[in-house]
Amino acid sequence: MQSCESSGDSADDPLSRGLRRRGQPRVVVIGAGLAGLAAAKALLEQGFTDVTVLEASSRIGGRVQSVKLGHATFELGATWIHGSHGNPIYHLAEANGLLEETTDGERSVGRISLYSKNGVACYLTNHGCRIPKDVVEEFSDLYNEVYNLTQEFFRHGKPVNAESQNSVGVFTREEVRNRIRDDPDDPEATQRLKLAMIQQYLKVESCESSSHSMDEVSLSAFGEWTEIPGAHHIIPSGFMRVVELLAEGIPAHIIQLGKPVRCVHWDQASSHPWGPEIEPRGEGSHNHDTGEGSQGGEEPQGEGQDEDEQWPVVVECEDCEVIPADHVIVTVSLGVLKTQHASFFRPGLPAEKVAAIHRLGIGTTDKIFLEFEEPFWGPECNSLQFVWEDEAESHTLTYPPELWYRKICGFDVLYPPERYGHVLSGWICGEEALVMEKCDDEAVAEICTEMLRQFTGNPNIPKPRRILRSAWGSNPYFRGSYSYTQVGSSGADVEKLAKPLPYTESSKTAQGSSSKQLPGHLLSSKCPEQSLEPNRGSIKPMQVLFSGEATHRKYYSTTHGALLSGQREAARLIEMYRDLFQQGT
Repeated sequence: MQSCESSGDSADDPLSRGLRRRGQPRVVVIGAGLAGLAAAKALLEQGFTDVTVLEASSRIGGRVQSVKLGHATFELGATWIHGSHGNPIYHLAEANGLLEETTDGERSVGRISLYSKNGVACYLTNHGCRIPKDVVEEFSDLYNEVYNLTQEFFRHGKPVNAESQNSVGVFTREEVRNRIRDDPDDPEATQRLKLAMIQQYLKVESCESSSHSMDEVSLSAFGEWTEIPGAHHIIPSGFMRVVELLAEGIPAHIIQLGKPVRCVHWDQASSHPWGPEIEPRGEGSHNHDTGEGSQGGEEPQGEGQDEDEQWPVVVECEDCEVIPADHVIVTVSLGVLKTQHASFFRPGLPAEKVAAIHRLGIGTTDKIFLEFEEPFWGPECNSLQFVWEDEAESHTLTYPPELWYRKICGFDVLYPPERYGHVLSGWICGEEALVMEKCDDEAVAEICTEMLRQFTGNPNIPKPRRILRSAWGSNPYFRGSYSYTQVGSSGADVEKLAKPLPYTESSKTAQGSSSKQLPGHLLSSKCPEQSLEPNRGSIKPMQVLFSGEATHRKYYSTTHGALLSGQREAARLIEMYRDLFQQGT
């Protein structure tokens, strides 16, 4: 029989037992990505000592994943530090010398991020022809003019007309098409090329937004996302170095890997403390998973449990261990919340938070790295962009599964070759990325090679000697790459997602800092002002807090947004317990 246990203060951990007697709040952080590590680090630095980080996978980093092949490091996840002025990720990397090797050629330029600004992007058609440079520049200028218009709806409160369907993709496609068709100087063939280029640009934009299509991205909310000024940087030694720097300040025993969470039982003080199927065993009891399931068996006895002590939150892990806590910081991705929120929280989340989860969007953006023995591209080329001429009149970026490869917008040339070798980095997003993830490496390498031969007009391009690719959409611990404001959503939904539970008057404040009501077992004679707090009932504030990139209104989809969100939630608890720690308890 499998039984669930309490990981309370074990007999072989006297330090933890002592801290409990001294009134230390227990905080459990779910997820060891940038948000979770930032939260844990901030709490530890401010005197919290009873902190546990539960990570479902076998590694830290979340959606940061650097893979070393030979002497080169490739990023399957986060790649760029977007902006430097005030960016905490940039300052952390800079202070630790991670950017010393970065050259001007490794800074991305403009919205469409490239590994190199040396050379030019080569726009190729499916007929094996390169689009003239002047045509590309004319189109790019026109597209950027329209892109700037998409920012104005939020920033300047411009009304969104019905024709746009409140969609960035619909608005952009129609506005650019109208301007192209209204240009009397372009011959018909040039117009057709420019019309086809619209789709390619929207594919790139979709990869950057991590949406299936820009048709699904809200026009009225698009301009709320805030870009940090300054150059974009990469970290030659790998983005994981930033993760490792955050983790350096966290004792190893605090982070538990391979520890997926099944359910967060919150608001326990107002109901049965743990529920009928997850009764805790006595403090220090550890029954290991026997694989037989916990339902239908004999309930464990609560020997040694303090009947008067009730924990506001209980975290039930997949291995059936039960961890009681005062506060839980949930950093799981929006993709996981979308698919699992109904079973992940007991009681279920409030209706407005569930609605926000459904309204906000998250999609998949995957990379395909192809390594070649020798380059078949010229030294002046920094990327190969694929333009399908038959898509000039297309109104969709959705393809049947067998044509998934049409969603590949192009390949960047990794620079410099002395570091990376001769490597191309392809981009694909949306439902087509999920189809790609189901294919084996051989099939993907074969299709990519055929595409490169077709678009370059060079039938002699060899197959790559190695392929490496990401699979964020099918990973059960992520279910997507990062979030975006979907049509029908707004920044207000991000705020709702970030709001701590339960919804008390104090937790509705900006930082939840007005409350001094602590969990019952922390009210002691050492804290007279807390112990004299009027009884407001059984509701304990900030039992469940939410962080992660999808919870940052201005910087969603970024690594700095994730880090800042973790620090934000830690700050709520730090402020809540400020008086407690000031008294040296």
